[in-house]
Amino acid sequence: MSCGGSALGAAEQVLRAGLLRLGGTVLGEVLSADRGHRGHRVPCGRGHAAEFEGYRPKTFDTVLGPVTLTRAWYRCAQCGHGLAPRDGELGVAGASMSPGLAAMNDIAAAAGPFAGAARLLQELAGVRLAVKRVERAAEKSGAALAAAGRERARLTAARRLAPLPPSPLPDKLYAAIDGTGVPVTSRETAGRQGKGEDGRARTREVKLGVFFTQDELDKDGYPVRDRDSASVIATFEPAATFSELVKAEGIRRGADHVRQFTVLGDGAAWIWGIATDKFPGATQVVDLFHAREHLHALARSLEFMLLDRHDEWLAARLEDLDYGYIHGIEAAVRKYPVTDGSKKDEVERELGYFLNNAPRMRYHWFRERGLFVGSGVVEAGCKTVIGQRLKQSGMHWTTSGADSIITLRCDQASNQPETVCRNPHNQTHAA
Repeated sequence: MSCGGSALGAAEQVLRAGLLRLGGTVLGEVLSADRGHRGHRVPCGRGHAAEFEGYRPKTFDTVLGPVTLTRAWYRCAQCGHGLAPRDGELGVAGASMSPGLAAMNDIAAAAGPFAGAARLLQELAGVRLAVKRVERAAEKSGAALAAAGRERARLTAARRLAPLPPSPLPDKLYAAIDGTGVPVTSRETAGRQGKGEDGRARTREVKLGVFFTQDELDKDGYPVRDRDSASVIATFEPAATFSELVKAEGIRRGADHVRQFTVLGDGAAWIWGIATDKFPGATQVVDLFHAREHLHALARSLEFMLLDRHDEWLAARLEDLDYGYIHGIEAAVRKYPVTDGSKKDEVERELGYFLNNAPRMRYHWFRERGLFVGSGVVEAGCKTVIGQRLKQSGMHWTTSGADSIITLRCDQASNQPETVCRNPHNQTHAA
């Protein structure tokens, strides 16, 4: 049994290698049918004309193995720029990978460490690539995708690009926003203050936004997120830049057209600054689970005064929170005046969290209207999109490298129908 299985595996590998070589040969012949001659002169891309100089070979890797193509080469005498029009038509200008292999490499590199990605490509696709090449190609793809996305976001936020509204139009759209740290090299944190004992920063914050829709409630009356409705955006850029990405994604997902648009967050001021500035008509909801954590912290701060009434007091305040009765929480806290300096500051800080977010904590009212009151979807995104790939043991990133991989992972985490909406031919420019 064992020998037979081993023989079959060996036969499979030999046949696959032979078929790949055959496929590469056929692909090369098909591509060589058009040698890319486009006349004696072609535009050089820099305002001049490039003249035909002859034919040159180019070898690039494909999903079928290396392919060599002999194509027409042009050179511009004025700027010294050389080009092969055929390369641009095939999507391999300045590249050593075909579009198909680059896409395959992006998936593997975004899924796990680059060494593992190289092994996956070899084992599953029969393609051998050096680990460093896997890394560089993925980072290049991610950087190009990020640049295109930010330019599209700029045009959309400025109302110069008008995406078609979703069809069918969902009833409710949500934007859940959060931030998480990514371990980076010491050069990336030079001069930055951190939370460590030595005061040095060791991470850079990635701001993450997850957009999703909801049309239904379950049998118990709780909201149900629409299947495959999530789209994810992220950046290392400051809140002001991230806010433009949020605005553009909201417009693209139909925030101007849905009946109910809601922003979910953990209570951080920068999140509500974005929501108020970019979507002033949106409902703002503080994540209930974060609010409960703050209430537990408030109870701990008063523990030395509550004594054996601690559990009873906390249970009553949790009930107040569920009904959005923030003034009741404040009144209950004021019954125990704290005079100790550090304790007083602690109590006031925790109580301030509730007073500052009171309009965003009307949980009973929100639930009656079938709205989500938890931002778990973005916290899951922080763990799965960012943490699982970029926070593994021993990892320290440059922000540019991390940003590229994050962009690839966000793209892959976003639902597939959204790629249709991102097609430039499926959008109209505003007049």
